[in-house]
Amino acid sequence: MKRLSICLALMLSMVLAVASTASADALAEIVKRGELRVAVQTQCPPFSFLDKNGDRTGSSVEFCRLMAKEMGVKIKFMDFDWDGLIPALLSGKADMLAADMTANLQRALKVSFTDAFYYTGSVAVAKADSKITSWDEINKEGMKVAVLLGGTGEADAKRLFPNAEIKSYKGGGPMLLNAIMAGKADVAVNDKTSISGSLASFPPNSTHFVGDIMSKQPLAFAVRHEDETLRQWINLFFGWVKSDGRYDENIKYWVDSKAWEKDH
Repeated sequence: MKRLSICLALMLSMVLAVASTASADALAEIVKRGELRVAVQTQCPPFSFLDKNGDRTGSSVEFCRLMAKEMGVKIKFMDFDWDGLIPALLSGKADMLAADMTANLQRALKVSFTDAFYYTGSVAVAKADSKITSWDEINKEGMKVAVLLGGTGEADAKRLFPNAEIKSYKGGGPMLLNAIMAGKADVAVNDKTSISGSLASFPPNSTHFVGDIMSKQPLAFAVRHEDETLRQWINLFFGWVKSDGRYDENIKYWVDSKAWEKDH
């Protein structure tokens, strides 16, 4: 038994050593390559979007630019629809995933999330002239609810509105607002920050929120499971920018205000 325990201990140490080497290689490879490759969502203001000048920007994008600067490397953004983000990371096309993605248990089976960099939650929104004012009115047969395919809003809508018809869309947050504006859905459900950012492209006072926030969701970046050193470096990065004021500067401009709309 003692000999078996020693063997198991040696095997465990070997596995940990291999895992440590593999995770160290990911960060070292980025530095050696001289380029950080980041999977981002195609259109999802205020976190990632193309502005009026055709430049990619947003809260997550600017955080990643700071990361690349601190690493001393260039940055490459790779655009994907929502359901293409995790596959792009797992396939090795991207080194990390930076979106307004909720770190939930199901996704964590596939990828490793960093510590949460922001908390948000799902909300329901309807056209300004809609008479819908409560969740009870949404949870009825014949009601159509627009959500993003694979998004947390989709899970929240299915949980809270089992009697309604859930219509899942591929793409970004603006698609959901387009759906209710065109009469293809009665309400849209997505995280509050995404909806607020998407509303910048629509006329003022064209929608109203229905009910309260549905859930508290931790937003986080993600890497592959084996890239633990990279994940720890990203956590350390956020610790530094929170201590020197750059985090607050980003969040206040991009997420907690509409200041960015006139500039972008």
